[in-house]
Amino acid sequence: MAKSTPITNQIRTLRFHTNEMTQAELAEKVGVTRQTVIAIEQGKYSPSLEVAFKIARIFGVGLEDVFQYPE
Repeated sequence: MAKSTPITNQIRTLRFHTNEMTQAELAEKVGVTRQTVIAIEQGKYSPSLEVAFKIARIFGVGLEDVFQYPE
């Protein structure tokens, strides 16, 4: 069983507010697989810094608007 990461994210909410973008559409734009998007969204995988920035740019928001790391 995969261990969850402490990093949380707002990807699902952002996808919903972006014309209900699918996980497959986001994956294609980022250049990763749909399974990778699912794992990131569910908190089972932390994206690379490059992928995290790509996701934030796709939604037109800052990195901290997408990903949060508890103090």
